Amino acid sequence: MRQFNISLTALFLFLTLSPIGAQENIFISEVVERLENSRKYLLQVADAMPEDKYGYKAAPESLSFSENLMHIGFALDWHCQSLLGGREARDWNTDTIYKTDNKSKAEMIAVIDETFNEAISYLKGFDPQQLDEKLDYFGLDRSKRQIVMLMAEHIVHHRAQMLVQMRLNGLTPPRFVLYQ
Repeated sequence: MRQFNISLTALFLFLTLSPIGAQENIFISEVVERLENSRKYLLQVADAMPEDKYGYKAAPESLSFSENLMHIGFALDWHCQSLLGGREARDWNTDTIYKTDNKSKAEMIAVIDETFNEAISYLKGFDPQQLDEKLDYFGLDRSKRQIVMLMAEHIVHHRAQMLVQMRLNGLTPPRFVLYQ
């Protein structure tokens, strides 16, 4: 009888908890898919802008095209590796990886591609049980799930600025593909 009760309890737990775990794994899979698509599109945008226009700013106080590109990389690294992963954050003042100084278009594109590779690799191994853990996000209490969504939103925000910069230079951005 005791063995039956243990088996019944185990079955109950499996049936009630499995859908939660499956949903969380689906969330991570969907985030990875979105980042893979976002990387493809961002690389197309970066490639389509002529290198001599990488310093273009829509307004004096805005980021240049190249600064937007490298800012996307810095923030993706920080959100994923530092906030979610617990790695010590890079210091913007001393970091050389994401600075535009003395980098060619090809070098910046390679940095962005590698940053996306690292973020996607990290998220593929991310424990979905951690998604509800809370973090301090600029004084706000946010779950790791929210951090993941903020990470994707931040990419879109700065990529949109890059698209406007292309238009202001008379260029047609690559065709947008949904789910990026």
